[in-house]
Amino acid sequence: MSMDAADLASLDEEGFERLVVAELDDLPDEMVDGLDNVVFVTEARPENGTLDTLGLYEGTAITERDTYGFGELPDRIILFREPLIAVCENLDELRDQIHVTLVHEIAHYYGIDDAQLHELGWD
Repeated sequence: MSMDAADLASLDEEGFERLVVAELDDLPDEMVDGLDNVVFVTEARPENGTLDTLGLYEGTAITERDTYGFGELPDRIILFREPLIAVCENLDELRDQIHVTLVHEIAHYYGIDDAQLHELGWD
């Protein structure tokens, strides 16, 4: 299935979620298996309406969970559909950007900050 920028703009929430699930399934097991009490969510845009934010990790990094206990609300990794689509020209680019955004937000869960991600080449 080939999509250009115009087709991407019409990609609905369900279609976008399918892409996110497919990219999540393609991530290395060692990256995903360590995730504990984390849910993946897709939303149209961040609350402030910006198109500058592609994804967000909301929660407590595993490196800071010393007082983390049972009954905690799950951490959330959010991917924003409209900003991700806005930076992509076609479906392949969108898949790649979803993949990079997932890695980026999962890294925050593991306590890896933006500077470390930059050093590792995940910009």
